[in-house]
Amino acid sequence: MRKLAIGTALSGALALAGLAAPAASAAGTPDLTFSGVTVNKGKPVVIGTTQAVSVPVSYTLTRPKNLVIDQRKTVQAVILYRGTLRSVDNELGPDKAPVCTTAATTDTTVTETCTETIVAVPGEALYEAADAGTWKAAGVYAHSDGSASDDYLHSENDLTMWGGLASVKVQRAARLTADAAPEPVVKGRTLTVKGKLTRATWSSGTYTGYRDQKAVLQFKADGGAYVNVRTVTSGTGGALSTTVKATRSGTYRFVFAGTATTGAKTSAGDHVTVK
Repeated sequence: MRKLAIGTALSGALALAGLAAPAASAAGTPDLTFSGVTVNKGKPVVIGTTQAVSVPVSYTLTRPKNLVIDQRKTVQAVILYRGTLRSVDNELGPDKAPVCTTAATTDTTVTETCTETIVAVPGEALYEAADAGTWKAAGVYAHSDGSASDDYLHSENDLTMWGGLASVKVQRAARLTADAAPEPVVKGRTLTVKGKLTRATWSSGTYTGYRDQKAVLQFKADGGAYVNVRTVTSGTGGALSTTVKATRSGTYRFVFAGTATTGAKTSAGDHVTVK
C-alpha cells in the first residue's frame, strides 16, 4: 500500500519539489478554514477498468487577508485520502490549481469559493480492492522555499492538513446482462432468464464475477412499465438464472442496487414475443 506523498497528490501545477512529509518551519500553521466541502456533488465515484474519472470538488476557503497563495511556492487545495492522516493508505489530489473567487472580505480575512478537479485513474491511483469504500477529504496548505546553486542547496518545507472535512464513496463499476430464451415463446411455456453480474478489478484491469449478490428481475409488458418479478442471487462467476411463465410479450431485465464498494447497475432489456 502507498503512503502519503503529497508531491504526487498535488502533482503538475501544484507540485512542490521535495515536499513529502510535514517538516518543521518558521512559517507556523496558517489560520485557514476549509468549509462546505462537497465531493462529486455528493454522489459516489464509480470507476471502471480503463477510463479516468474526473471528480469535481467544491469548497469555501477563509484565509488571512495578508496570506498570499500563489499555487507555486505556496499551495492550497483539497485532496482525498483513505486511512488516517497519520497513516494514509492512498490519496488522490488535483493536477491543476483550484479556481477561487472572492466571496467576502473583512479587515483581516478573505473568503473564497473554490473548485477543483481530481482525476482518478484505475490501475494507477486505484489498484487494489481496499481502495473501494469510503474516502475522506482533507484541506492542504503547503509552503516550499529554498535556493540552490552549483555549490549550495537549501530547502525548507511546511505542510499542514485538516482531515475529515467530507466523505465520498469510491466504488467499482459493475456490468450486468440479461437474456431470456427461447425467443419467440408459446404462451404458457417456460422462459429461462439468464444474466451475469461482474465488477471492475483494478489490479488486473478486468471485470470479474460478483457472486452472492441479489439482483431483481423486472418485466415490462408491451406498452406498460417495469414491475419486479423476483430476486435472484448470483452464483459462480456472477451467474444469474431463473424461470418464469410466458404470459405476455414484453421485456425482461435485471437490476442490481449496488453495495458499499460496487456501483448500482441495470442491464439492457431483452424483449420476448409471446405467441
